[in-house]
Parts: sequence; C-alpha cells; structure tokens
Amino acid sequence: MSEILVLYYSRYGNTAAMARRIAHGIEAVEGMRARLRTVPPVSPECAAVAPEVPEAGPPYATMDDLRECAGLAFGSPTRFGNMAAPLKHFIDQTGSIWMQGALVGKPAAVFTSTASLHGGQETTLLSMMLPLLHHGMLIVGLPYTEKTLLSTTTGGTPYGASHVAGPEDRNPLSEEEKRLCLALGRRLAEIARRLQHES
Repeated sequence: MSEILVLYYSRYGNTAAMARRIAHGIEAVEGMRARLRTVPPVSPECAAVAPEVPEAGPPYATMDDLRECAGLAFGSPTRFGNMAAPLKHFIDQTGSIWMQGALVGKPAAVFTSTASLHGGQETTLLSMMLPLLHHGMLIVGLPYTEKTLLSTTTGGTPYGASHVAGPEDRNPLSEEEKRLCLALGRRLAEIARRLQHES
C-alpha cells in the first residue's frame, strides 16, 4: 500500500471534515491509503508548548510523514487570503526535506475552508501551492470534467477543494463540497499511483 499524506490544520473542524472526505477519495483508489496528520496550534507565548500527542484526532505530522508519502493533500482554513499560521510554521521547518529533494516529483493538492464565499479561497489555495512548488511537487487541481465545478453554489475551485463554513463556522459540507473533496482525493491518488508505476 502506498500512502498519501493528508496534512491539515483545523480550528473549528471544517478543514478536518474536508480532510476526511479527501481521505475517502484516496482510499477509493486500489492500492492507495490515506495517512491523516495535523499540526499543533502556534502561540504568541514563546514558552507555550503543545503536548506531543494531541488529545483527539490524528497525530501531529513529522518530517518522516513527508519523506514517506507518495503524495500530499495540504489543507488549511483561510486567514486573510493565506494559510493559517500553524501550517505555515510547520512548512517553514521543512528545509532539510527541501535540501534532500524528498518531495520532488510527488503530486500535491490543496484545500481550504472560509467563512464567506469570497473570503479568499482562491488566494489561499494559490499561496499554499508556492512552498510545494519550491519543494518540486507536481500540483494537482480539479479539472472541469468534474461537472460539480459548474453547478456548485457553495465551495469548489479548479485550484483545489474548498468549503464555505459561514460566519459562525457552522455550515456542514454541502453535497457539492463533499463530491469535490472525494474527487480531489481520488485524482491525487490516481496520479500518485500512475507516477509510481512509471518510475
């Protein structure tokens, strides 16, 4: 079994719900498995330390998770049109992985959740791609052959899956958002499998 790393940060559970849907899409592809990982929150208090193992949910990501993955699904809530600080903090620590070229040639996809429909979904997704491109990853989006992209009135972009959580962060994933998360996971896993067979 080859594993796709589904690495995300979630504050209110919306990005986590997307991650689980993407994982289902990954595991719908024969021979592929999802490895769910998260990152701890960051604090303005320099001495603040999160426990090494979170109280609930998946384990915190390590550099080995990146080295070992066949592909990466990278998810964050939107913060002013950009990824959240905890995920940025984690990716900023990947210099050794970058120097080794550990992610070069592996496929990657991005996903996000915002409070409003025009709350920076596309800029967040595009900015999340930048460090992945520096790592030499191959960006996987959602093509318009996914007909849901043409009909969704909630989340969904060609740059990656997205969700509109609402101003109170309480909106569940819409049916369109669920379908696009599944499609993104499946597409990422299919491309990872194809790349592995060709190498």
